[in-house]
Amino acid sequence: MSVQLQTLLLLTLCLSGTHGNSWGEWNDSQLQPTIQKLMKGYNRYLRPNFNEGPVEIGMSLDIASIDAISEINMDYTATIFLRQRWRDSRLVFPGNESVSVDGRLVSLLWIPDTFIPDSKRSFLHDVTVENRLIRIFSNGTVLYALRITATIACNMDLTKYPMDRQVCTLQLESWGYNLQDVVFYWTRGNDSVKGLDILRLAQYSVESYYTSVSEAVYETGQYPKLVLHFALRRNVLFFILETYVPSILLVVLSWVSFWISQSSVPARVCIGVTTVLTMTTLMMGARTSLPNANCFIKAIDVYLGICFTFIFGALVEYACAHFYNMQNQTIEDVYRDLLREFSESNGNGSIPIVSSNQPNQSVEIGSTAEELTEQSANSATRNNVLSIEKVSGQGCSLSSVKEVSRRAASAFTVENPHNIDRRARTVFPTAFLFVNILYWLYYLFL
Repeated sequence: MSVQLQTLLLLTLCLSGTHGNSWGEWNDSQLQPTIQKLMKGYNRYLRPNFNEGPVEIGMSLDIASIDAISEINMDYTATIFLRQRWRDSRLVFPGNESVSVDGRLVSLLWIPDTFIPDSKRSFLHDVTVENRLIRIFSNGTVLYALRITATIACNMDLTKYPMDRQVCTLQLESWGYNLQDVVFYWTRGNDSVKGLDILRLAQYSVESYYTSVSEAVYETGQYPKLVLHFALRRNVLFFILETYVPSILLVVLSWVSFWISQSSVPARVCIGVTTVLTMTTLMMGARTSLPNANCFIKAIDVYLGICFTFIFGALVEYACAHFYNMQNQTIEDVYRDLLREFSESNGNGSIPIVSSNQPNQSVEIGSTAEELTEQSANSATRNNVLSIEKVSGQGCSLSSVKEVSRRAASAFTVENPHNIDRRARTVFPTAFLFVNILYWLYYLFL
């Protein structure tokens, strides 16, 4: 019982001391008449300085956090501490002290109708009570602070994504009072905004910020407006490791087929098709976090398109090399059959060979290969002479068109298909390196 009595006595002394000096030099007898005097005759529906000029309202912000930045919705979600100061001559009281009243008494005072015009969703925190602060100074200055979380629109230019730099704004306007009623200003200029310097974001870093004062012009009049501008630079390292490096490795992997024999059809086709499908999957995954329908051709889309072109080009290169290889093998088989028939013949037989321009001509096969070569050369000479005579005699006749077509087709004939792979080993890496230099110079420095 003695311990309980001592505790009760201690609480009584503390409460009595706090009750007597809770407002500095004021005692309880002075406090109640002062509050009653301030509220007596006070009309919260009339702004201060009514019919005497506009009310000057100073603003300051503390950015507690920027929770999310969405490229799909083009907005960001931020939690801010908004502080507003103005002077109300009806709330002047004697002394040099300030009075902090309960936030629930805000309904008894006049407060500005400040709002965020670009806000999509917003709410006032109410745990454990509504996060409001009202402090009245002896000269009539009122400090009104509140904690807000808002989702605010931000127009983004994604043409250089992910090497982009976005400039977002936070605007504060008066809803009903125009410039003849209220005037907004930043209390300390750029220093009125705190918290952006130490803010840490997942994909962005705050590059710079500044404040400005402007006017919002609507059909109903001109209204005061304060704007906070802040620039966000995206951290590209994540995208380099997530998208750029895998796409480069896929391009390099497609070049491995240049060192595989052209006769290994399953191996080269497997590498080509696998890299194409993997690149397609990578392109689809890179677009999941971006708007599906927009007018932006993003930098990452350009790079993935370049990589896909090189990978698909490697697959087409093998198709061309394999085609010419099979064509040359067919010619070699025909020549081999001719030699076999030549060796089996009696020595004076003739094997008719139909050419594209003279179908009735035949080659007489002698007893030696030299005669065959000489006869072929003579036949080619005669063909050229006949072609020249026909062109000179008939002009642009059908035979001359066939001759030009034959020569144009022969220009695309590859004597050694293995040279295609040898040249591709140099052309593909050199072209990819050159395109990369142009790409990074344009998107990083222009």
